[in-house]
Amino acid sequence: MNLRKKIRIALLSALLPVAVQAQTVKGLTVHESEDSPTKQLNFRANKLDEAPNIVLVLLDDVGYAQMGHMGGQIETPAFDQIADKGLTYSRFHTTALCSPTRAALLTGRNHHTAETGIIMELGTGNSGYTTEIPGEVGSFAKVLQEKGYSTSWYGKNHNVPNWEASFTGPFNRWPNELGFDYFYGFIGGDTDQYHPALVEDRKRIVAPETNADGSPYHLTTDMADQAINYVQSVNAVAPDKPFFVYFAPGAAHAPHQAPAEYVEKYKGKFDSGWDVYREQAFNNMKSKGLIPADSELTPRPESLPAWDSLNEEQKMVYARMMEVFAGFTEHTDVQIKRLYDAIGEMGKLDNTIFIYIAGDNGGSAEGGQEGMLNEMTFFNGMPEKWEDKVAAVKSNRLGTEDYFNHMPAAWAWAVNSPYQWTKQIASHLGGVRNAMTISYPNGIESRGEVRSQFTHITDIAPTILEVAGLEMPKEIDGYTQTPIDGTSMVYSFDNEEAPETHTTQYFEIGGNMGIYHDGWWAGAMRNIPWVSGSTAHVEITDMKWELYNLSEDFSQSRDLAEEMPEKLEYMKYLFFAEASKANALPIDDRRTERFRSSYRPSLTAGQTVFNYPNGLRLPEGATPFLKFISHTMDAQLEGYKKGDQGVLITQGGRFGGFVVRVDKAGYVYYEYSNTSDVYSIKTTAKIPAGTKNVTTKVVMDDKKPYTASTIKIYADGKKIGEGRVEKTIPNLFSLDETMDIGQDTGTPVTNNYSVKGSDYSGLLKMVKVSFINEYGNEANAK
Repeated sequence: MNLRKKIRIALLSALLPVAVQAQTVKGLTVHESEDSPTKQLNFRANKLDEAPNIVLVLLDDVGYAQMGHMGGQIETPAFDQIADKGLTYSRFHTTALCSPTRAALLTGRNHHTAETGIIMELGTGNSGYTTEIPGEVGSFAKVLQEKGYSTSWYGKNHNVPNWEASFTGPFNRWPNELGFDYFYGFIGGDTDQYHPALVEDRKRIVAPETNADGSPYHLTTDMADQAINYVQSVNAVAPDKPFFVYFAPGAAHAPHQAPAEYVEKYKGKFDSGWDVYREQAFNNMKSKGLIPADSELTPRPESLPAWDSLNEEQKMVYARMMEVFAGFTEHTDVQIKRLYDAIGEMGKLDNTIFIYIAGDNGGSAEGGQEGMLNEMTFFNGMPEKWEDKVAAVKSNRLGTEDYFNHMPAAWAWAVNSPYQWTKQIASHLGGVRNAMTISYPNGIESRGEVRSQFTHITDIAPTILEVAGLEMPKEIDGYTQTPIDGTSMVYSFDNEEAPETHTTQYFEIGGNMGIYHDGWWAGAMRNIPWVSGSTAHVEITDMKWELYNLSEDFSQSRDLAEEMPEKLEYMKYLFFAEASKANALPIDDRRTERFRSSYRPSLTAGQTVFNYPNGLRLPEGATPFLKFISHTMDAQLEGYKKGDQGVLITQGGRFGGFVVRVDKAGYVYYEYSNTSDVYSIKTTAKIPAGTKNVTTKVVMDDKKPYTASTIKIYADGKKIGEGRVEKTIPNLFSLDETMDIGQDTGTPVTNNYSVKGSDYSGLLKMVKVSFINEYGNEANAK
């Protein structure tokens, strides 16, 4: 018997059960056997080759009456075209705040269920408020990805807890692990549009100097460039593979920054003021049939001034702030139009569902009564000088890289027409009702129609899954999934009379509470963004509640609390029942004090000494809290040589932060921006050649917020300079700028140096940061 025959018999004996099942025995080589069928790519095996493409757009801090289609006085070609070719949902709702809305959008669960009852910078250890999206609350993007969609995310994240935002991770809440093949954007709550703190997937990168077309760099334009390139690339490689694009610009969140040509086209258009804007938008909505003819325009809050009560200088400043805001809004929408048109040029618009949500909450009143040149003053409770606002407007620099600006609260109220209040106020529609349009030619027959069913941000996930022919699995990555809270909106696509399926929904942000049920609304307001303290001293059970019949009162204009006390009591009990079910209790109404990192997990807990190597970049959540703690920063050099220059250490930037740097002559500077005032301390002596240590000692007067500090600078232990910072930042340098060692990758702290070429040119080994137990006023420091 030859060898080949022996091997074949042995194989038959060993594999007999398999052979019987398969009804065949393969030969010893491929030349004697038929090839097995090639495994299909997953999207084809899952029959997704004809599934719709998905584009989901979520703007930031946008009011109901802001977009042109919604009666606003801002041109928004993309939003308008999608509405004309599809549907407008006139009763769509968000959570009243950034991170909570975004978590609810991606997961389909209520924001406290997703542990995101507040923004990431304010997380606490209380369940519902940790800001740590649990594994049991998976994203719909993960489902799309696993079934074969190409998935990408551009722009704002704000769902990575800030203590997890460094290169050390963990990364299970970063975009790539939430179901996105590619991420290009920023992790924090906002970023500079000209100098963004960019992240690509998990890597922090520096933005290019120009856009792809050679124009001056702007983040939103860059995002559109990246998204267009991505979908074109997918189409080139696998034209039958569906794609999902999540496009989440920083606009129109502060800073309001836009190319000059977009701002200038609105010059003079808002000189009539916010009261007129609000009334005109309201009338436009009625004429368009977007809201019922019997809707009423709600009055201006007593704490906001009438436009006619302002002096001419105030009108000049406030009108310009709105012009910048309008230009920022239009510029953003034009970039979305570019993406929309690019998909059209690929011939894929008919089979693309385009969901455009104009705002993650209502217009933002965080600019306060007078507007702001620097949003970080809001987060730190710092005042701004009126004369600086006037100078910014007269110099025509508002909206440029010079400012991190925000408009007055009354403009936010105006763009929320016809509703009461603004962002953060979950008790009223001005905080939670946003404009939303959907276009899907292959799946929606209706064109240019309005849908008035109650819908909510948690409804987007089940809608997308149904359109894609998919379901949320019972398990993702080994975690048993909690049920989705939202309901699909597909039932309403071609039936404007269909009964709404989302009939009950609670709302809660910062102690502001609301509940919707079968056409009724009850709410209680605890905190007003532009009023310090508000009513937080009142017991939660003693809050004043209001009651509205939204079935007959579209704009929430007639409070029925006194007329219907029993109905109100029922709605109040329902709120607490729903809030308890959704993990929202106990209610947390604390505000700016939660920006201090002591409320959250900390990478630096228990440490007093930090050794940072040259080239390191860290988000603020991964750095020691240096706000009113005395400390030293010891830059360790190989040996200073004449001409060595650049940044040794910096945190934050122009809008709040500090830098220690060396100029080309050898002088050391400690410069500090407290969001309002800038301090520059220069040594009186140069660094001697051969110096090994340049030490900056920051001695706080007191161990309490806003304290002054004394700065002392040493070269190898010998003092070469001293100065004072009269008021320091109490809470936060920046929402997204980093601490950099040996470089500055964001904005410069002062105009005395440029970020370009700021890398330290000598040999910097490390910077050692150490807490010290030394205070200028020992009695108050203890």
